[in-house]
Amino acid sequence: HKVTVDGPEYENAAGLGSNCGIFDPEAILELNFYCDTYGLDTISFGTLTAFVMECFENGILDLEKTDGLDLHFGNIEATYELIHQMSRGEGFGKIAGMGIHKMKKYFVENFGADEAFLNDIGMEQKGLEYSEYMPKESLAQQGGYGLTNKGPQHDDAWLIFMDMVNNQIPTFEDKAEALHYYPMFRTWFGLLGLCKLPWNDISPADNAKTEDPAKMPEHVQNYLDIFEGVTGRKINTTEMIEMSEKVYNFQRIFNIRMGKGLRKNDAVPYRSLGPVTMEEYLSREDRYDNQLVELVGFDIEGKTTEEKIQALREYKYDQYEKLTDAVYKRRGWTMNGVPTPEKLKSLGMDLPELLEVVEKHI
Repeated sequence: HKVTVDGPEYENAAGLGSNCGIFDPEAILELNFYCDTYGLDTISFGTLTAFVMECFENGILDLEKTDGLDLHFGNIEATYELIHQMSRGEGFGKIAGMGIHKMKKYFVENFGADEAFLNDIGMEQKGLEYSEYMPKESLAQQGGYGLTNKGPQHDDAWLIFMDMVNNQIPTFEDKAEALHYYPMFRTWFGLLGLCKLPWNDISPADNAKTEDPAKMPEHVQNYLDIFEGVTGRKINTTEMIEMSEKVYNFQRIFNIRMGKGLRKNDAVPYRSLGPVTMEEYLSREDRYDNQLVELVGFDIEGKTTEEKIQALREYKYDQYEKLTDAVYKRRGWTMNGVPTPEKLKSLGMDLPELLEVVEKHI
């Protein structure tokens, strides 16, 4: 039967489309419709489907393991069948429906897959599939995805434009400040049930002349005025951020208590940092070669592609680790990602139940 589909929204177009090698707009709309009808998240479905397709093309999966689904990139009919099976909890769809985090473990234990390779290509962290931005060229956005409490979504800190286009946050300290302020400000929107789009989708006429244009100070003040009008309580930007810090640190400690809130859990799949495979490197060989020469000081003369991939990997990991150090320091956390008792006390959050959790990791 015929239906009307609103969209697709850009995440859907990328996740259900090019991410899966599907370029038929009607197929993307149909998959969009099925996700809406079945109550499936379009980002998670698109990202996990691309993952199983890559596993299929690398021989980790085959027709026997997928119950006959030919999950090569671009196979529209197989993608339709996968989403139907997922919604019914049948066949290979039941396995895919576990999500990438659990699929990686399942593929290692049941299919003998290479765990390191799956961790490199499986675009998930903390059990959440990545949204459809490729952060390879933006260290700040790598942190915006990885250094969150709830996993890699761009709700905490969408920093690609500030980092790559305007070059507003060039140093580790600048990036760390952004990865402190913006997650806290965006958390504040959620606490109050306010929409964030009026804050940054429209710029005041004189915004460029303000001390910190990226923060849209006039719009921030508008939100504070609304808060005062509703509650009768006048607060400044520092108090606003502190309100969110209390919640953000509580979330972090909850994650720690549940076994998911330490530095190891802020690690990201290498594909979000750099090229995993030969094909990826060679597709942008000139760019990656230039990065090795200009950023790493690596002599590429006579080096194999494998050697260049490894050298770039070491550099990219080192950059992410340095960013992680800077962000933890700015947030008042230990180098293992644990809020310190001193930080909790400064927020009025030094409660016995919270201290009991953090002190086990200090």
